[in-house]
Amino acid sequence: MIEFDGLHFNDFISKKIMLSLGEHDPAFAEITHDQVQNRVTKTTFMAAVAKLNGLAFFPKIAEFCDGALLEKCDPSTLTRGDFTPLCIYNDSLIIAVVDPWKSSAEEYLSPRFPEYEIIKIVTIKSEISRTIEASSTSGGPTKSELESIDVEDFEEFDKDFDVTSTDYDEPMAALTATIMADAVKQRASDVHFKVEKESFYYSFRVDGDLGAKRELPMKLKDRIDAFILNLMKLPTEIRNTVCGISGRFTISYFHRPIDIRYERHRTYRGYHLTMRLLDKGHLNVTLGKGSLAFDEETLFAIRKVMKVPAGIIVMSGPTGSGKSTTLNAMLRELNRPEVNILTLENPVEDEVPGITHCDLKNAGEFKPMISSFMRSDPDIILMGEVRDTESAELAIEAAVTGHKVLTTVHTSRASQIIERFEQLGIERWKIAQTLKAACAQRLIKILCPYCKIELEGISELDRRTYNLDDSWSNKKVYEANHDGCQECRNSGYAGRTAILEIIPITPKTSDQLSKGEISPYDLEVKIAKEGILPNLRRNGLKLLEAGKTDIDAVSKVIDMSSDE
Repeated sequence: MIEFDGLHFNDFISKKIMLSLGEHDPAFAEITHDQVQNRVTKTTFMAAVAKLNGLAFFPKIAEFCDGALLEKCDPSTLTRGDFTPLCIYNDSLIIAVVDPWKSSAEEYLSPRFPEYEIIKIVTIKSEISRTIEASSTSGGPTKSELESIDVEDFEEFDKDFDVTSTDYDEPMAALTATIMADAVKQRASDVHFKVEKESFYYSFRVDGDLGAKRELPMKLKDRIDAFILNLMKLPTEIRNTVCGISGRFTISYFHRPIDIRYERHRTYRGYHLTMRLLDKGHLNVTLGKGSLAFDEETLFAIRKVMKVPAGIIVMSGPTGSGKSTTLNAMLRELNRPEVNILTLENPVEDEVPGITHCDLKNAGEFKPMISSFMRSDPDIILMGEVRDTESAELAIEAAVTGHKVLTTVHTSRASQIIERFEQLGIERWKIAQTLKAACAQRLIKILCPYCKIELEGISELDRRTYNLDDSWSNKKVYEANHDGCQECRNSGYAGRTAILEIIPITPKTSDQLSKGEISPYDLEVKIAKEGILPNLRRNGLKLLEAGKTDIDAVSKVIDMSSDE
């Protein structure tokens, strides 16, 4: 039986799907049912489903949707059933479905549109919610709505907080739901609430940048704070007794669960609250696809590193640079029935079938959990982050005993990974013997293809600032349109893509590092000058030259002051 993207197919249909996939690509004829989820893209899989049913396949449907049709339907029912009406064409109602073998779409829509014949097309599951989102209107609460909110007690929630519900009588629940739903719709990665001397506001981080401040009445600051603590089942009094509070809760967005990682700390005037949205419904964790669409050079280097049987692969970068997403994509490729993979994360960001995910509730659980891992016969271990001496020592110990360990660390350069482990008390020779690859990653904003502006080369000032040679003076490049357009929500950019730098630690390099014959930085410079392995600066400039990004986006995430 095949399970794919939340869909379940019986044995008969599964066999038909496998035959269709094999016709599309002979390589798929060799995989088993439980490998389909990790080896086949959503587009390819759903195209095979459509072909089996003699239906058209449309991977993008939001642009074709008539919002007036959705007004006659319950969006929660549509999202739960994975179908939506799209448009009227020649006296027929065109509807999009995910599972064409189910009759729930016809049963629900026929009574609402009895005068039309229903014609089905097939789409990807995430497109259903995207279509409903695109047709809904939400720009945050209005000033009059905010001023009318009374400060009062609120109810407790025993299940996921449904941010798309309109049934909340309690004002604080309705306000928080509106803000969080708006954040999900705008594809925000974080929501910030800040209290300053004379203002209380929130803002969204989208594509790496904080957006406009949205003012809230000062009288609501304590009630919103208390309401969100209530969602996590934490007592309100805790905010006055500790300097920092960490937690998590789950919201429901059109029946799609989204984990929220919560962090709050005291400030001089009140507090700063940050909520990280882990929207699994829009994660694309396939190497070479979506935000991980690395070039062939980078993909080859990653897959070569993944072939190493034992040792540590470390991904570095600032917060929000996609380190965990890349490691999860690597795990998907490494995931095989004969391999035992265990992960220790806080929180679990991407649950992969066939992999045992363990959720770290607090810092005190780390050491006993890793000790238990080592007795559970693992082949590959993913440690969410090396953040202290204890976690660094345990990662080294796991690698020394023959395990493949994947983890992350916060450094700005790949070479600084070795120095960071040394700062945590690990001897240089131990690091050199166990570290197999030091990687650094960044996410660069991609220009909106519909409104980007063409330039004739890069100015002399920018060439001098960013150490670019004179050939850039007449190269065709692009920059973001600061007014944007409807397609990019007036931002000028359309998402982000990852770029990677890899420093492999070969046996020869390991020996040189152990003996002090070469420093980590010298190794980084040497590999950069060879120009063979992926390098952050070089990959950033490749995107610039290809017209996919602009110099401003590149310089924000990469140190362009050196010419290496």
